[in-house]
Amino acid sequence: MPFGKEPPRPEELGVEPPSETAQLVDRIVEELELLSRNVEILEKLSKSPPIGIIRLSEALHLPIHKTRYSLHLLEREGVIQPSADGAVVTDKATEFWANLNASLDRMETVVQRLKSRAAEHESRPPPGRKGY
Repeated sequence: MPFGKEPPRPEELGVEPPSETAQLVDRIVEELELLSRNVEILEKLSKSPPIGIIRLSEALHLPIHKTRYSLHLLEREGVIQPSADGAVVTDKATEFWANLNASLDRMETVVQRLKSRAAEHESRPPPGRKGY
């Protein structure tokens, strides 16, 4: 990812591969990666004149289908709009950035709380099981 190094996968840390319950977390991570890509595209569009899908995907080293999907999502949010020369940022982008910042603050609070709870359980031995 151009925004920095991707976080290590569980297996890279010597942790068991994801269980079914970990798949929920994986889906959340995938959504955050999509958000990161959308932000990267919006930043690029904000700093340049209108740009088409092919040039945008080349500039950001993204597959065209992923670029197209992100442009679709951003257009649906109203923060970009198509033009004859390519996508352009709308006035709603300012509101998008403010909402994103507030949402990330909320996510950070939840993540910190979850990390704390996970650390508590990680250091505790599992309780003995007595029948079902």
